[in-house]
Amino acid sequence: MTNRMLSFVNNEKQMPDKRAAEERRQDFREIYDEFDPKRAETQASRCSQCGIPFCQVHCPLQNNIPDWLMLTAEGRLEEAYEVSSATNNMPEVCGRICPQDRLCEGNCVIEKGFESVTIGSVEKYITDTAWEKGWVKPPKPKKELGRSVGIIGAGPGGLAAAEQLRKKGYEIHVYDRYDRVGGLMIYGIPGFKLEKEVIIRRWKLLEEGGITFHLNCEIGKDVTLDQLRLRHDAVLIATGVYKARAIKVPGVGLDGVVPALDYLTASNRQGLGDSVPRLEDGTLNAEGKDVVVVGGGDTAMDCVRTAVRQGAKSVKCVYRRDRANMPGSQREVYNAEEEGVEFVWLAAPEAFVGDGKVDGVRVQRVHLGVPDSTGRQVPKVIPDSSYTIKADLAIKALGFDPEDVPTMFGAPDLTVSQWGTIKIDFRTMMTKVPGVFAAGDIVRGASLVVWAIKDGRDAAEHIHAYCEAQAAEGAEKGADAKTHAAA
Repeated sequence: MTNRMLSFVNNEKQMPDKRAAEERRQDFREIYDEFDPKRAETQASRCSQCGIPFCQVHCPLQNNIPDWLMLTAEGRLEEAYEVSSATNNMPEVCGRICPQDRLCEGNCVIEKGFESVTIGSVEKYITDTAWEKGWVKPPKPKKELGRSVGIIGAGPGGLAAAEQLRKKGYEIHVYDRYDRVGGLMIYGIPGFKLEKEVIIRRWKLLEEGGITFHLNCEIGKDVTLDQLRLRHDAVLIATGVYKARAIKVPGVGLDGVVPALDYLTASNRQGLGDSVPRLEDGTLNAEGKDVVVVGGGDTAMDCVRTAVRQGAKSVKCVYRRDRANMPGSQREVYNAEEEGVEFVWLAAPEAFVGDGKVDGVRVQRVHLGVPDSTGRQVPKVIPDSSYTIKADLAIKALGFDPEDVPTMFGAPDLTVSQWGTIKIDFRTMMTKVPGVFAAGDIVRGASLVVWAIKDGRDAAEHIHAYCEAQAAEGAEKGADAKTHAAA
C-alpha cells in the first residue's frame, strides 16, 4: 500500500499541537499534545521511502524508520510498534528528547525544500499508543540460563543492557546510588520534556519482567566491585557522568553560583513529591530572581526553561558562540525564546561578582575566529569589552565530566583515559578487569540518551558472548577432568 506514501508534495509538515507559551510557563507538563490518529497517519505518509534512508543511517540505533512510518500511514500501529521497539528499548523516551533536528529529521531527504517528516513525534505517538493498548510487554525469556549479570547504573545504558540480557535468560541485578530508576532521565531532564511517569512505568515493567533493582546502593561503600564479581558471571559499569565541568573564573565560589545538575535535580525531586530543603529555602529556587545560565547545550536549555517555570524575574542564557554554532537543539532554543528567555550570544563569562553572594556575571564580548581541528570556529575575546549582567542566581551548565570511578569503586585495576572515562577494549567492551564491561557516557563521555541505549544493547551482546565462552570453557575443562579421572 505504498501509494499512501509520498504525500509530502501535498501535505505540509505539522507537529502535534503545542500549548501556548504563556500556558506552559505555568507548569512542568510536556508542551506537545498527542497526535490524533488521522494527523499521525498523514504526517507518516509524507515519508518518501527513499532508496537510502539517511534518517536511519544517522540514527545511532539504526532504527528502521521508513518501515514504521509506512506501517503508521497504513494504520497498522501494532506492527509499527514491533518494528520500532525491535531496535530501541525506550522509543517513548527517544521520541520525546532526542535532538531529531540534528539526527534523523535533520538528515531527511525531503527536508530540502519540503521540510522533514516529523519522525520523533510519530515515534512518540506509536509507543504511547502501544502502552495504552497493552502491547508493551515485560521482558520474558524463553528459558532461564542459570547465569547472572550485575549492572551498575540504572540510566538508559544500564536499563537497555538489562532488558536485552533478561530476554536472553539472565538473572539481572541493577545497582544504583539513587532512590529511583532512570538516572538523568528521572533527575536531570525536566518534566516539560519528559514526564516522569514515562520513566516510572518502564521501571515497573522491567521489574515485572524479573529484573531486580538495588537502589540507594553505592558501589565502593555498600558493596565493592570485587563482591559483585563474585556474585555475578559478569558486571557492566554504566554509571554515566555526573561531575559538573569546572569554570575557572573569579567568584565561582559565591553563594548563588550553582551547578546545573544540583538545580535540575532539586526541581525534579519537587515535582516527584520529595521535600527539597535547598529549593524551599530559596537556594535552588529561581522565583523572583534575575537568572543567568552559562552554557549552550541541552542542559543549559533545561535550566533556562526550568527557571521560567519557577517564576524568575528574568532569564538570560550566556553562550560564547553564536546561535548557528551552539551544541544544543535549535528546537529547544526556539521553545525557550517563546517562553521569554533572552539569549546573550558571543559572550564569555569573565567573573561572577558580588559581596559574598552573586549579584552579577561579568562577561566579555567575543568574535569567532578561524576553525580549529574540529572544524568549529574558535571564540576570541574582544579586548576592553567587559560588561556585567545582573544575576541573583547563576547556573553553570558547561557539561559533565566522569567521576574517579576506580577510587570510588575501590578498584585500582580499572584504567581510565586522559579524560577520566573508563578504558575498554572496543572489540569486546571489556575493561582491564576480566568479566567487567563498561558502556555509555562513562566510556564515551557526556552524550545523548540514544547513544547510551545503543551502547547498552551492544554491551549486552558482548557480555552474552563472554558468558557463553566461559561456559564452554568450563564444560571443556570438566570433560577433560572426567577423562583424566577415568584414565
